[in-house]
Amino acid sequence: MKQNNVRKANSNDVSRLAPALAKAFDEDPFVNWLVRSDNNRRKGIELLFKTGLTMLSLPFGEVLTTDDCIGGALWIPSDNVKISILKQISMVPAITGIASFSGLLRVIGCLDALDKAHPQEKHYYLFFVGVDPSQRKKGIGSTLIEPVLEKCDREGCGAYLENTNLANQAFYESHGFEVTGDLIVGKNAPPLKAMWRKPKF
Repeated sequence: MKQNNVRKANSNDVSRLAPALAKAFDEDPFVNWLVRSDNNRRKGIELLFKTGLTMLSLPFGEVLTTDDCIGGALWIPSDNVKISILKQISMVPAITGIASFSGLLRVIGCLDALDKAHPQEKHYYLFFVGVDPSQRKKGIGSTLIEPVLEKCDREGCGAYLENTNLANQAFYESHGFEVTGDLIVGKNAPPLKAMWRKPKF
């Protein structure tokens, strides 16, 4: 894939990008712990990414996608990572759709745990990156994250993520990320790997 096939996402892309990301994370251990497990599971996963796009990442202009929206990288500048109490309250209807009413406290507890573990220094946070399974192994994931990694290098700041699937660890390591610790964000939650990338000067 050529670099010019990657562009900044906008609100018009959400209807295609959220389902593509839902497919990408359909078998992800952490997403399946977080999201409801009833007959509305699929809708819950799509709503997770719709909410992550519209409320948490798109407003800050660092979401990248492809021309055909088959994948996306949701980056958030560190100054905008913290989810205030007011924003959490505004997200309750979406969270209930994602995790069901019984999962509301699970999601809020998870958000709190992730916030407490977040690095304090300036960085860009890779909230999610995913590609439709039918388009994997084509280098699209790398192409989606490289522009912001290059931005990190120019600005001399780090990049951070929580790896939700150990099968992806080698991919992140190939882009300079290193494991800095294990995170447990709730009861019976699969362990996450906190990963940090230093800027290349």
